[in-house]
Amino acid sequence: MKLIGKNASIAKLLEYEKRSAKFSPGANSGDGASEEWSGVTFSVGDTRLTCNINRISEILPCPQATPVPGAKQWIIGLANVRGELLTVVDLCWFFTGIRTPITARSRLLATSLNKAPIGLLIEEVFGQRHFIDGDAVPAQLDEESPLDGFVSKQHDLGTESWKELNLDRLFNSAEFLNGAAD
Repeated sequence: MKLIGKNASIAKLLEYEKRSAKFSPGANSGDGASEEWSGVTFSVGDTRLTCNINRISEILPCPQATPVPGAKQWIIGLANVRGELLTVVDLCWFFTGIRTPITARSRLLATSLNKAPIGLLIEEVFGQRHFIDGDAVPAQLDEESPLDGFVSKQHDLGTESWKELNLDRLFNSAEFLNGAAD
């Protein structure tokens, strides 16, 4: 398209077109990290948490689990999910010592620990939210919070606040890895 004369409006529209063609949502614009990611949002007790959706393979209703003798109480047992044995861990019980009540809203976040399938029992899933790393602030935790060391960032979206659970830290903690009863 050839412009006849200097039309400022057309030139501005062409500039917008060039800029929008280069735009990539979540791309760094030079003012700090701004990587966009999606998280599964859920509750553990009274705390609203999120973890990266890429770490969760499936969200399931809580299946029947067979207890494992000699395991810590927060390990509910093993569940057969489509022919695969999943270790079911009560996340609230692990963190707080309070068992998650099994209700119609309870869910299992299926993930893996060193390629072994594991299901994290949680009270409720709220859905999926999109977060931008650059918008995260240091997590505001109580002084004696059991989440200390597992949560370092917090994302505030309007009136909602989501603490980011680091599954790698959880899965590499000595307490989580040692499921044998004392």
